[in-house]
Amino acid sequence: MTQGRIIHMGAEAVLYLDADGSLVKERVKKGYRIPELDETIRRRRSKLEVRLLDKARRSGVATPGATLTDKYNIRMDFIDGERVKDALNGMSRQEQDATAHEIGSIVAALHSSDIVHGDLTTSNMLLKDGKIFLIDFGLGKVSRKVEDQATDLFLLLEALTSTHYGISARVWKNIIKIYVQKYSNAHEVMTRFERIEHRRRYK
Repeated sequence: MTQGRIIHMGAEAVLYLDADGSLVKERVKKGYRIPELDETIRRRRSKLEVRLLDKARRSGVATPGATLTDKYNIRMDFIDGERVKDALNGMSRQEQDATAHEIGSIVAALHSSDIVHGDLTTSNMLLKDGKIFLIDFGLGKVSRKVEDQATDLFLLLEALTSTHYGISARVWKNIIKIYVQKYSNAHEVMTRFERIEHRRRYK
């Protein structure tokens, strides 16, 4: 049961700030699932999320430190930063370009380590002390499949287009510029990305 101040209530989990200042992610029961299956899914997703956070951090991506406190709950560092979603539009052009370059480096590092985030949006990026922290790996997985990595990028482009429409084209161009420079398999991923974009546009 939650004991602190609730920060966010989502479909899969509740995030609350504990008395010690740490953030706790508590995966909620799903009444429509068979209890045994629900327990297995929640346990598996929590364990994988901690693993992905650690793997991403070891690849050079800033993430909250996290530990599994029991079968379903994750205790992690609370990053008291501003969402890139809320900051990007108001930045100067130079700051936007620098932020885009950092995002490109982050995605390249993830994919180079076979990490697919699964929800790459500016809502899941926090700015603190001049650094971007990537959060919420709840939909993530370990995968080196080109299709999965291209889908990660497509979700990021959709988020940019919907939330940062006026600057999305330039920001996206700068993200991909760095991504291609830093990820050895980027050209293959971008080829698949173009196919995905074509499928979504004309389906």
